Amino acid sequence: MKRTPAMPSMESVAQFRAALESDQGALGLFMLGTDPAFVEAAGHAGYDFVLLDMEHGTTTFETLPHLIRAANVAGVSPVVRVPRGTDIWIDQALDVGAGAVMVPQIDTAGQARAAVSAAKFSPLGTRGTNRFVRSAGFGAVPSSEYFSKAQDTVLILQVEGQKAVENLDEILDVPGVDVVFVGPYDLSSSLGHVGEIDHPEVTACIKGIIAKGKEKGIKIGCFADTVESGKRWRDLGVKFVGYSCDTYLFYQKAAEDVASFALDR
Repeated sequence: MKRTPAMPSMESVAQFRAALESDQGALGLFMLGTDPAFVEAAGHAGYDFVLLDMEHGTTTFETLPHLIRAANVAGVSPVVRVPRGTDIWIDQALDVGAGAVMVPQIDTAGQARAAVSAAKFSPLGTRGTNRFVRSAGFGAVPSSEYFSKAQDTVLILQVEGQKAVENLDEILDVPGVDVVFVGPYDLSSSLGHVGEIDHPEVTACIKGIIAKGKEKGIKIGCFADTVESGKRWRDLGVKFVGYSCDTYLFYQKAAEDVASFALDR
């Protein structure tokens, strides 16, 4: 039977971009584990994206394709946070089917330009061209279609420290950046308030980043520990909320159930 080749991650990217443009914005869950079932379940729960974390999670390039397949099954956009340090991570994440990549620890416009270049094919960038990778259906997708559609992958850069804030204007001016994501914990550390993400100085800094993003027409994202903090950032203009993580949500629910059972004794 002849089948029409598809690029399922790119189909979910269209929905993801629509969520970013909506009043509510896009909501997604950080995934630290490597069980595809949790990724698939998160998609069925209705998240706009799943954030497959290769910086602080345990995902490797051997397990990543399975997590992306699970996201494709559930129709949720797979966003991959790559490890810091080199453009090859961006290239490989996109090759195995990431719909978006998040790049940590961006401090300068030069680093931002390098990330854009790694994420885009020529003439927009220098991403390696191979049409036999998973994202191209291992060659099933016609090359012209693949190289065209793949240019629409989403690029998210993390602004996490005082140096990045000082260079924010220049970073936001780099063509090809879709979202600038604030890491409140790293930001709190760089401002001398380690872990105090609700400290007035940290909050004021994040509000300033949101204002700059609006001024420049760039979407701003932020991590949220709780639903309440996520709603607060959303109401202030954040369009991309990276919420909690799979393991912590499981822990919270498990601890709640254990406490409930203990009360019945």
